[in-house]
Amino acid sequence: MSLTVSLADRINALEESATLGMTKKARELAAQGHKVISLSVGEPDFKTPKHICDAAKKAIDDGFHGYSPVAGYPDLRKAIADKLKRDNNIEWGPENIVVSTGAKHTLANVIATLVNPGEEVLIFAPYWVSYSEMVKLAEGTTVILDGAFDNNFKVTPEQFEAAITPKTKLVMFASPNNPTGSVYTEAELRAIGAVVAKHPNVFIMADEIYEYINFTDEGHFSIGSIPEIKNQVITVNGVAKGHAMTGWRIGFMAAAKWIADGVEKLQGQVTSGTNSIAQKAAVVAFNGTLEEAEKMKVAYDRRRKLVVGLLREIPGFKVNMPDGAFYAFPDISYYFGKSDGITLIKDSDDFCMWLLDGAFVATVAGSSFGAPNCMRISTAASDEQLVEACERIKASVASLN
Repeated sequence: MSLTVSLADRINALEESATLGMTKKARELAAQGHKVISLSVGEPDFKTPKHICDAAKKAIDDGFHGYSPVAGYPDLRKAIADKLKRDNNIEWGPENIVVSTGAKHTLANVIATLVNPGEEVLIFAPYWVSYSEMVKLAEGTTVILDGAFDNNFKVTPEQFEAAITPKTKLVMFASPNNPTGSVYTEAELRAIGAVVAKHPNVFIMADEIYEYINFTDEGHFSIGSIPEIKNQVITVNGVAKGHAMTGWRIGFMAAAKWIADGVEKLQGQVTSGTNSIAQKAAVVAFNGTLEEAEKMKVAYDRRRKLVVGLLREIPGFKVNMPDGAFYAFPDISYYFGKSDGITLIKDSDDFCMWLLDGAFVATVAGSSFGAPNCMRISTAASDEQLVEACERIKASVASLN
């Protein structure tokens, strides 16, 4: 019996994570001795701030070695509630919050808790690679709404309203966005919220994991702060990006209590409570200042301007200036149908694999994000690496005719 036949259909139907797949391939080439510049994974290149690490060490010394409560330690849930009120103007109590093993886990929990087989989930595209696969696992139906390049990849309220049907259960979006770096303004989110308010049986999940990496003058606005739709919004966030705590795996959701109770019920049967030491470190992260996060944002701001400037010097590349996160998302479709005499570039998948094999620069094809004309470049790397990567890309595409 073959492996494919043995696996459950739901697993055979899943796509491999494109970001993790490219990272794996890059590591294999590096192990062979190639000087690979990996700009494929969305991970800060900064260390977790010392005061947060010290809190984890103290938690070990204080004996937090046992199972944690399914929904998270009370002091962490309170710290999150305080953070939401302070930073987001969202008023939920600790009982409305469930802590999970990263924001990714949280997203999957919410989808599995809310979506029945056949119900529709509207996803604003470009979208993070796992959204559609999570819906697939829940046996929901994905409906993709494309944000236009000329609108900075953002979906309009009119597009959103036109897509709602009696089967629509959930809407998903990220701001700041992965992969585009686009940020929805307060006015845009209030207009989207006005649509949600017309449909009391439709819920909207806001992925705000890049909240602190926002370069706009207006700053971050949370759709969950709109009173009229408070009970329809699920806010998802965590510590990975803003606090450089990717490996600590702490994410959370905040929503109406019946949703939080459902997520806790599911989590109790699948993973139980998340890492006890990481939770204690997260308490300090949420209660502390954002001084370190601001320092990181300054570096990300410098890098986005550096990379976009360099990419705009490459013939055929079309690049928007991202307003948040740490990605550039150029349209590379100019090179589709071109060849270096050996390889024909048919799409973004071909282009990114060709770059990795020839220039040893790891990126991710836009097709995985619902934007097949583009590719994602992480700017979470040193200035020197980013400059060299852009130089390699520019030199490589010069061979395409």
